[in-house]
Amino acid sequence: MTIKLTEINPGECYRILENERFGHLACCKDGQPYVAAMYFAFSSGVAYSFTMPGKKLDWMRGNDKVCLHVEQRSSAGGWTSVVVEGRFEEFPDSDARRSERLHAWSLLQKYSDWWEIGSMKPHELPMLDGSPHVFYGIVVTAVSGRSAVRTE
Repeated sequence: MTIKLTEINPGECYRILENERFGHLACCKDGQPYVAAMYFAFSSGVAYSFTMPGKKLDWMRGNDKVCLHVEQRSSAGGWTSVVVEGRFEEFPDSDARRSERLHAWSLLQKYSDWWEIGSMKPHELPMLDGSPHVFYGIVVTAVSGRSAVRTE
């Protein structure tokens, strides 16, 4: 059995991003990479997501160049992989960014578990007066993809 590897065009990459909602986000600080799982909703060249304060958010705020990897598996044992090079953009709860924040929420809330990964921490957080959650987007600057199909 062999595997045939082919590049997919940007249009197909965007179609996959619009239909998937789980991926892995990579960011970097001082030459050290960090990868975290994330749920997202993709629309008009932006992968919208949600998170709480922590390492990923701190690193993206310090270096807005990020990468998103999304993979689709087929029942025949093949796969398609899409890599997004992008720029982190935060949507704070301010008058200037409120419409983008609401747009992110409107896309994400279509799924019952949109908030789970972004709201979980491995340790207990102290009670706060307000919610520190952050809506953000990964604005696509480049996209590429490959597909692998098993052949007999």
